[in-house]
Amino acid sequence: MSAVISISTGKSYGVSRVCRVWGLSRASVYRNLQPVPSELPMRRRPGPQGPMSDADLVDAIRCVITDSPFYGEGHRKVWARLRYKGIRTSKARVLRLMRESGLCAKPCHGASHGPRAHDGTIIPDTIDEMWGTDMTATLLSTGQQVAVFIAVDHCSASCVGIHAAMRGTRFEALQPIRQGVRECFGAIGKDVADGLTIRHDNGSQYISHDFQSEIVWLGAKSSPSFVRAPEGNGCAERFIRTLKENLLWVRAFDTIEELQAALQKFKDDYNEQWLIQRHGHRSPNQFRRDTMDKMSAAA
Repeated sequence: MSAVISISTGKSYGVSRVCRVWGLSRASVYRNLQPVPSELPMRRRPGPQGPMSDADLVDAIRCVITDSPFYGEGHRKVWARLRYKGIRTSKARVLRLMRESGLCAKPCHGASHGPRAHDGTIIPDTIDEMWGTDMTATLLSTGQQVAVFIAVDHCSASCVGIHAAMRGTRFEALQPIRQGVRECFGAIGKDVADGLTIRHDNGSQYISHDFQSEIVWLGAKSSPSFVRAPEGNGCAERFIRTLKENLLWVRAFDTIEELQAALQKFKDDYNEQWLIQRHGHRSPNQFRRDTMDKMSAAA
């Protein structure tokens, strides 16, 4: 159409005028005028190939994903586990190969609640300074609903306590706190956890008189998050997501005793093998041990 001669002017209409009338961009016209290649060039990264080919590295990535006790780990943790096995490569290459091989986990994006929901940081500088606690629920194979309570250290991201109960009462909500106090502070007693802060939501179990009185007796302080703002209790929420994706959503349990044993095993596996990026891809237990060694050396 742009080459057609106008009767009134005796000149061609031109690409600009035709695109303006039809509502098209000139870039689209010129792009469609280019010949389509019969075969797309094979994509490869620039620079030298490296000691391991793409096919061998994909096989190593598959082995890492298969051997990992967790589900849905992204390319960063796969890259870190490859380094632990002595295979050194770049994160960008691991991401590219996982995308091309369909090995990437499906992303899950949540909606932001604005600055009021969480302004600042909830990651302290030392371990056993702030713990987060929360509750979720699961179903047994019999159809009974079971409450699962957890407690997580905000600094090391380690699970300090986990508990399952048929009823989600305020007394059951205290069990993971007691487990953590006994394990991290050595005993259950008055003011034994002095300096500890317990972050929790505004659920009835956590704002109850019995729960608040118990943590005050232990020497801890209460730190409730904003109402309808789960970001304020994000460390506990993130652990619950990991717990669901790797245990509660992938296995069925007949009895609460079977569930409780599986929760304890998951806690041990998570603390020893789950990799935390902000800790240099170290596990929570490894970070805790390194921190304790530094504190002993400083003393």
